Amino acid sequence: MRLKKICLIILITLIPVIGSSQEGLPIYSDYLTDNYYLLHPSMAGIANCAKIRLTARQQWFGIDDAPNLQTLSAHGRIGDSQSAVGAIVYDDANGFHSTTGAQVTYAHHLLFSRNEVDLNMLSFGLSVGFNQYKLDESSFLAPGEFDQLIAGIEQSATNFNIDVGFSYHFLNFYAIATAKNILENEGINFNEQGFAFNNLRSYLVSVGNVFHKYGSDWSFEPSLLYFYRDATRENSIDVNAKVYREMDFGKIWGGLSYRRSLDGAEFLEGNDVSSQKLQIFTPFVGVDFDQLTFAYTFSYQANTINFNTGGFHQITLGYNFNCKREKYDCDCPAIN
Repeated sequence: MRLKKICLIILITLIPVIGSSQEGLPIYSDYLTDNYYLLHPSMAGIANCAKIRLTARQQWFGIDDAPNLQTLSAHGRIGDSQSAVGAIVYDDANGFHSTTGAQVTYAHHLLFSRNEVDLNMLSFGLSVGFNQYKLDESSFLAPGEFDQLIAGIEQSATNFNIDVGFSYHFLNFYAIATAKNILENEGINFNEQGFAFNNLRSYLVSVGNVFHKYGSDWSFEPSLLYFYRDATRENSIDVNAKVYREMDFGKIWGGLSYRRSLDGAEFLEGNDVSSQKLQIFTPFVGVDFDQLTFAYTFSYQANTINFNTGGFHQITLGYNFNCKREKYDCDCPAIN
């Protein structure tokens, strides 16, 4: 029984990591901390300010070589035009494996409004980037040992890919869709062992709306994110609730995200076959002070059997600059 549980833990915790390690920037919940551009290229430069966001994520405190991720993103309009540019760099490490990547983005925003008061905008985005994968095998063997499957060096490989997407904003409502990694690449397969996919395509769809009572300092934003990985036919959905409170110094906000996989992993529990689906709860809180943003995110995997119950911690720091006046009479935090 103990062996079966160990195998299940490996299946649930490691296969999602292996499956996403070749796909570039992992899909976490950091988009909820005013960072939709990390997922959707069409969101580059959509706001009235240019934005810089720095994130640092650490998983499983107390576990050696636990997964950790750092991202740096910047995006904004090109002068007073409807075009925008952006860039993302990131480093994602997990034990002996790491991925470093970068991408640049061009976005264009088409305004259908009769004036600058009513928001009605369709946006398109294109990102081009690269990912470099590394596997450090230098400590796999003791001095003098030999294994034909282990090179004993740091191996690396690089691929290039493209993301495309669009977004539509109408007053307080938004819908965003993105196709990631649309090019086929030769699968990364160090030493011809493990998993290798040449189809890295995945699809993301986000929808949401902001509700606000006239004269109130409070607003409420429910949203959904649907994720589909083409090669493995994996599905998951995020159900999110976010609350904003206007303050004299800026804004405070927070909320809760619930991620559930629509695919389960079956395992033996005694003589019975059981199934478990990935479930992650993510509370988050943040504050906008003048042109600065600070946010903290905590993710907790609620499955009965998992690798570690310590949770995943993430800090987001942001700076807004080159801000223009708020054009639209709407409760649209991503825009105004």
